[in-house]
Amino acid sequence: MIAPSILSADFARLADEAAAVASADWLHVDVMDAHFVPNLTIGLPVVKSLRKATDLPLDCHLMIDDPDRWAIGYAEAGAYNVTVHVEAARDPVALAKDLRAAGAKAGLSLKPGTPLEPYVDVLKHYDTLLVMSVEPGFGGQSFMAEVLDKVRAARRLVDTGHLRLVVEIDGGINEDTIEQAARAGVDCFVAGSAVYDAADPGAALERLREQAARAR
Repeated sequence: MIAPSILSADFARLADEAAAVASADWLHVDVMDAHFVPNLTIGLPVVKSLRKATDLPLDCHLMIDDPDRWAIGYAEAGAYNVTVHVEAARDPVALAKDLRAAGAKAGLSLKPGTPLEPYVDVLKHYDTLLVMSVEPGFGGQSFMAEVLDKVRAARRLVDTGHLRLVVEIDGGINEDTIEQAARAGVDCFVAGSAVYDAADPGAALERLREQAARAR
């Protein structure tokens, strides 16, 4: 699965940019509040407008403080998957239940330095694990290969039936890194500049998909 990130798209042409990646599995939407991460991007009004402009499932990644308060609005707005950070959530288990009740899949994200093991039981309530392979906040960063040990551990837990979720990775995914991430066990790859900096975003997306499939 490939989820192009609109963080690298032209914000003045979001409907067109979504149409340019019509074959994507999900459309990744990075919501940042300049508090949890040192960047400010878009929020709920833009997500509501984007929902009307595309049929692609919206994969909303909330890099924000107090997601327990704000995340449900994204589910109610029609997001397919709403991911919150374990480092910011007060009660991640209750939040997962609330997101599902509001009609969305629930995702939990871990920063590069956050270990997986303390949250295995929490992840039993989630549909998606988003492993950050850069420090969250800005696009275009270099891939941190050391997080792949976390991916491998999550893959083993899924393959043995201890967890039932999609393993997603976000940060520095491109033609040079996607294969090693795929071999580690990633199901869904978030790619921003590797897709939207290309002359043909749709073709770039398909090249990444083919690389990942070969590696898996």
